[in-house]
Amino acid sequence: MSVLTIEEVKSLVERPKSWCVSIYMPTIVAGTETRQNEIRFKNLFREALQKLQDNGLSEDEANEFLRPVTEAIEAEDDFWQQQDRGLALFVTDDFFRYYKVPRDVFELVVITDQFHLKPILPLLTGDGTFYLLELSQKQVKLFEGDHYHIREVNVPSLPQSMDEVLQYDESEQVSQFRIGTTSGASNYNNSSAGTGVFHGQGAPSRDDVTNDYRQFFYAIDHALHDFLNGKRAPLVLACVEYLMPIYRDANTYPHLVEAGITGNPKDTSLGELHQQAWEIVEPYFMQAQEKAANDYHELSNTELSSTKLEETVPAAYYGRVDRLFVAVGVQKWGRFDPNANEIQIHSDAEVGDEDLLDAAAIQTLINGGTVYAVEPDAMPAPAAIAAVFRY
Repeated sequence: MSVLTIEEVKSLVERPKSWCVSIYMPTIVAGTETRQNEIRFKNLFREALQKLQDNGLSEDEANEFLRPVTEAIEAEDDFWQQQDRGLALFVTDDFFRYYKVPRDVFELVVITDQFHLKPILPLLTGDGTFYLLELSQKQVKLFEGDHYHIREVNVPSLPQSMDEVLQYDESEQVSQFRIGTTSGASNYNNSSAGTGVFHGQGAPSRDDVTNDYRQFFYAIDHALHDFLNGKRAPLVLACVEYLMPIYRDANTYPHLVEAGITGNPKDTSLGELHQQAWEIVEPYFMQAQEKAANDYHELSNTELSSTKLEETVPAAYYGRVDRLFVAVGVQKWGRFDPNANEIQIHSDAEVGDEDLLDAAAIQTLINGGTVYAVEPDAMPAPAAIAAVFRY
């Protein structure tokens, strides 16, 4: 099982494929009713087999195509007892991946030349990714989280303690290190700019300690540069209160949020830190979505917005869509040929059709736009799709 991130979704989109099988099913988390998970999956698996045959594969070819799915499930004795609220499975030539989904999904089997991703997109918008940086003198950890999960991530060269950065020799009670004397850094490459050398013995002054921490935090900020470069996810700081302004002074990541989690992180469980961090970043995600909806309303009578599939789908392929709202649990079947710029819309799914809402969402993501997959009653217009165009 993989962790679902925007980068993971993009890798699903961009992976070379032939037929792509996407299977979604709601799952029961605990109790004797978990036995229904396997029964429900077998029904969906048979549906996928039949759809592959409808698309021209023989029965043996269809079974071989889906073999990685059955092998992966059979390899885990308690697979069906270790579920979340939903399950998403994706299989194509020589490739299989599945995700335990912490939200309700509808039963759905889709086979086209792209993975069907719209049901999991809400996990990447209002429930999107954030980072949590846990700081203390003797421990540094970076976590990646969303509404439902949090996990530690490995950042190469991230310092693990202040002693590691300052090379402090406690046996001699001597500190010899470089300290930052600037008031802050404007980019990740100037962490040593404006530094001097301090040699001291005995108990350090308050200014010396502050400079120790500042140099420590410059090193952390520098190590985070490659990992966070180009990302837009909010970063939450967790540390004792007096360290907050010192780290902010050294920080150059533009999405460090104003609020932080104060107190000694070692006294707080990861679950509690996750909950506190989510309370901080949730308004960040909701504000972005509300602004996108307001922008749509302001542009609703102009050529910079649309609720029409025949306008929005091509615009998404050609990189014109800046922000897109699509309704989850709704499908609009058809086909779009970007080479001929021709679109077909069907009332019912036909062989070779794709969900045009899903296609528009995927292409918007690929081209650097933002997608909000929301419940139908949360759409900014009475339609299954609503777009704000770049031009």
